Amino acid sequence: MKRILIPALLLIWSASVAQIISDKTNDLAINFSNPNINTSLPTIEWIFPRMEYTNTEENRVDIQAEVNSKVPLKAVVVSIKKEKEGKPMGERAIDIDEGALHAEISQNLRMADGQNWIEIRVETIDGGIVYDYRSIRVGLDAIADAVLLNRKDYALLIATDRYDNWNDLVNPIFDASSIAKELEERYGFQVEVLQDANQDEVMTKLRDYAQLNYKPQDQLFIFFAGHGQYDDVFGEGFVVARNSVMNDTGKNTYISHNRIRNNINNIPCEHIFLVMDVCFGGTFDPVLAASRGAYEDTDNREYLVRKLSLKTRKYLTSGSKEYVSDGVRGKHSPFAQKMIEALKSNGGEDKILILDEIKLYMERLQTTPRFGAFGDDVTGSDFVFVAK
Repeated sequence: MKRILIPALLLIWSASVAQIISDKTNDLAINFSNPNINTSLPTIEWIFPRMEYTNTEENRVDIQAEVNSKVPLKAVVVSIKKEKEGKPMGERAIDIDEGALHAEISQNLRMADGQNWIEIRVETIDGGIVYDYRSIRVGLDAIADAVLLNRKDYALLIATDRYDNWNDLVNPIFDASSIAKELEERYGFQVEVLQDANQDEVMTKLRDYAQLNYKPQDQLFIFFAGHGQYDDVFGEGFVVARNSVMNDTGKNTYISHNRIRNNINNIPCEHIFLVMDVCFGGTFDPVLAASRGAYEDTDNREYLVRKLSLKTRKYLTSGSKEYVSDGVRGKHSPFAQKMIEALKSNGGEDKILILDEIKLYMERLQTTPRFGAFGDDVTGSDFVFVAK
């Protein structure tokens, strides 16, 4: 549980003899007892696992981290706990040379089923102490508990009706708001609709979502609706922002698919589904731009566990290398209408809507939607919509 939220740094004076800093993602707590103590504290950088919360079916887990300090190190200790504030079930001191300012941690640890806390404790010769943690759930049943009880779905929908230099559209905001309503009310997503945003506002909002603290089974749905353009010279598609200039030869006022692809891939959420209802949206697929799943017989809990244990980077676009219809005012674009119909289906009797089921709805469109994977997607992964 987060104890102190920053940007502000809270200083607490205590009667203890050591300077202690406990670092947990964005949370910071510091205890000082000596006003003259050196405030240059060591840093702990996790290499694996990088995320604060992870899971695995295996009982043996590799731990890798690096410690750097401006003050010589005295001790580096790795502990395994069942509770973050509990007593260690086991601990191991890392060998360091006298006067060392750097230490590397590479351990293969055996963990019990359920939740485990890995603590790295670093102490310098002048009494500075730093802690950092990672939470790892071990075993299929433990992961299932996290999937069912400790999961959150986010949705960011970016839609533009009004443009400074392009013709206005009639349905993107209506489409996005309707999809957001289904996601929120039917599937429990935390939704946000960004309307008529300029280029900087779109990229700033994506950055905001890149700074959230996601847990391993959390999902992020991102939706773009509005004008799109394809440039034959660059061989690339672009999303048109509200302030994009019509005759911008260098495309400096547009948002390139390549930039969207890289930025979204780097968002530290394990499961992302990108949907684009824009003209030339299919050129998000670099193969198409350059050139010009099946159901599983398993129970619902096991299905969710296995799918949400694999990193997901999937996309769906409303067309290939072509213009797509905005539709009639107030009646949704053809693509958005099929998306809404799929969401309203609840995924059938099991109440789990998967991408293969969405594909069945999209096949009826006159234009050809494109499904695919990008970035760090793992084969066999999926994005799931779990109805309430």
